[in-house]
Amino acid sequence: MKVSYQYRIKPTTEQKLRLNHIRRLCQYLYNRMLGDKLDWWENNRCAVNSCSIISCPLPKFRDNPNYNIHQDLLPFLKEDLILVEWSGELLDLSSVYSQVLQNTVKRVHLAFDRYIKGDKNGKRSGKPRFKSESSFKSFTYTQVLDGWINGNRIKLPKIGEIEIILHRPIPDGFKAKTCIVSKKADGWYITLSLEDTRVPTEVLDVTITTENSIGIDAVLQGDTFLATSDSQLIPSVKAFRINQDELARISKKKSAKKKRSASRRKLTKKEAKLHQKIARSRKDHHFKTSHQLVRTKKKVFFLEDLNLQGLTKRNKPKQDKDGKYLPNNQAQKSGLNKSWLDAGFGQFGDILSYIAGKAGGQVIKVKPDYTSQICSNCDEYCPKELEDRIHSCKACNVEMDRDINAAINIKRVGLGVFPTIKRRRGKLIIESHDSMITSKKIQEST
Repeated sequence: MKVSYQYRIKPTTEQKLRLNHIRRLCQYLYNRMLGDKLDWWENNRCAVNSCSIISCPLPKFRDNPNYNIHQDLLPFLKEDLILVEWSGELLDLSSVYSQVLQNTVKRVHLAFDRYIKGDKNGKRSGKPRFKSESSFKSFTYTQVLDGWINGNRIKLPKIGEIEIILHRPIPDGFKAKTCIVSKKADGWYITLSLEDTRVPTEVLDVTITTENSIGIDAVLQGDTFLATSDSQLIPSVKAFRINQDELARISKKKSAKKKRSASRRKLTKKEAKLHQKIARSRKDHHFKTSHQLVRTKKKVFFLEDLNLQGLTKRNKPKQDKDGKYLPNNQAQKSGLNKSWLDAGFGQFGDILSYIAGKAGGQVIKVKPDYTSQICSNCDEYCPKELEDRIHSCKACNVEMDRDINAAINIKRVGLGVFPTIKRRRGKLIIESHDSMITSKKIQEST
């Protein structure tokens, strides 16, 4: 089993300078290797018979500078000082631990492979970018030895012993495998990857039943974050909404200052700390909510499979016959997009999967189509608008919160007993089989 613990460290002034210097050297190496990869890609990605010799002269072809070739260059780069032409710096890569340099090269090739080949699902990432000093914030020690951590101090090669705040002890039996040193708005942190081979990592097969499963519906209305099939409404934290006025005030004040001035840097740091506070508040709420759901003794969590990228898109522009742009309600959509992003349902799904997996459970994402429009008690079609917050069925006289009704239907979708829905000429046709029996069991359990 593998877990990651993050601790804050308190380096001295001299150690801070050393950490920033190593970060600068890794940034240079990253940009140099990435530039070499991009240069090879631009000059060798087209076949000879498909490239115009007039508009695109043929360069000198060379082999792909793969990971092994770049790794073999490191000993030669460490032999002498490297002159950075645009800044006049003299950089000494021999002052950086070898594993840190090797991991930096690996990061380049991983980013480039995701751009060219894609990940395991075939999804490609964007073109890798060169890193500035503010965007390159971490470096990694790929092998942590047993003697590095001693009490409240950790020994890092080429840096020395640094005080570490162990706010929670390392669990017995776990050993540190890797160490990531990162710089954040409020200081320096170390992330330890811990592993215990005695604990199995495979996912246990869980038999899905009505009793050990729960449906979860995402909610943006009011102060509600989630609704469950157990008739529970979990409140939201709205981290960004609470701090957006203060953030706008600081950003406006910062934009009025002269670039590269001391006052602007001070406000930039203040703005970064506020962004960090917002992100931490949201993440803390997601962890607490996940633990709250796992403590219900449920093993299977049915979650909405939301297309968050599509839900947060801008509205398409509207034009008349003369090409003049017409109102498209983008102002209202921007507020909705902000609420979706502030809730962070994507991050919550990942955290819930992690917490449920440690407890022997699993998260299953299901399609939420028509779950808020169908009565969970009698399968009657009850159309609603967004402002209708109460589900009221005239067929069976059931009234409940519309989000709880949707959560029950999401559970039914996961159990495979949600009625089949067909559309013919604009009319909704519901084909219900034995779903009523399971529906009544769910209603009784709530």
